[in-house]
Amino acid sequence: MRFYFVLAFLLLAQAGLAQSWEDRQVFGSSDASPTLRIISSTDTDLFAPLIQSFVTTNPKVSIEYLVTSTADLDRQFRKDPAAFDIAISSAMDLQLKLTNDGFALALENISHPVWAEWRQSLFAFTSEPAAIVINRAAFEGVPIPQTRQELIEALRARPDVFRNRIGTYDVRLSGLGYLFATQDARASETFWRLMEVMGGLDARLYCCSGDMIDDLTNGTIAVAYNVLGSYAQARVENTLEIVLPSDFPTTMMRTALVSNASRTPEVAEQFIRHLVTYQSNLVDKARSLPSLHASDTVAERQTIALEPALMTFLDTLKRNNFLTEWESALIQN
Repeated sequence: MRFYFVLAFLLLAQAGLAQSWEDRQVFGSSDASPTLRIISSTDTDLFAPLIQSFVTTNPKVSIEYLVTSTADLDRQFRKDPAAFDIAISSAMDLQLKLTNDGFALALENISHPVWAEWRQSLFAFTSEPAAIVINRAAFEGVPIPQTRQELIEALRARPDVFRNRIGTYDVRLSGLGYLFATQDARASETFWRLMEVMGGLDARLYCCSGDMIDDLTNGTIAVAYNVLGSYAQARVENTLEIVLPSDFPTTMMRTALVSNASRTPEVAEQFIRHLVTYQSNLVDKARSLPSLHASDTVAERQTIALEPALMTFLDTLKRNNFLTEWESALIQN
């Protein structure tokens, strides 16, 4: 009897420690060896074409693709970097800090723009704007806002329409949401006025862009702020409109790194080379994620830069102060 009690306890303990992934898929032949293990914040359906193109040209390699949130990705990778070969995330600041903290392997002779890599260890491969996504039905007969100030005015003018029908990231949980919010706050005080207006209208808080777009499509919310542009574009329907704010656009670059503890560093490096080449191929119309060069020259200058300043708001004191101010604006109890 005691044996069964101990066995049950151990099984429950192991279940509690098990990682629950948002998605897990294996690409390539089950007989292929080695297997690359990629932890990523990018939805599988958006990244699958790139993976498939790699395993097609490398049939002896299989890929286990694991999807989780940006914040959880950072935690899992730091906890056990040997468990993964590659980390891919839209949270540029967390990725840069992972690299600075010595978790990324330096790769030599990868041809890449200097502004899109950091110390030959972290490589950007997409350029993606933060967008305001709108359910057109909520703006029937009135102008659709094109700036944050116009959005503030629209929300204030019709609070009955927008109460409990505005969505944005919960920046306490979302690494990408925190990145977008801190970058917006650095750019203009309009961000804080918008947060206060949204908070006064009981804004809904989300973990990720996909959930916001789901609720936009079914009419649960009318406006989603700082939705990842690539996700919105992939799901855009006649009911939705994507607005790239003209006052100060926020554009991030999705990045990838090879774990310094990778079990198969040569194959992981080969995948990174394929990734940056694939994303640079503007002829490929099947691409689900935008190219690194998708934006024009002006927009590129407004892209969040891969530089040490990016980690400013990861400082514990600065992060706590920012979250306190954010909670005061958004969660008005």
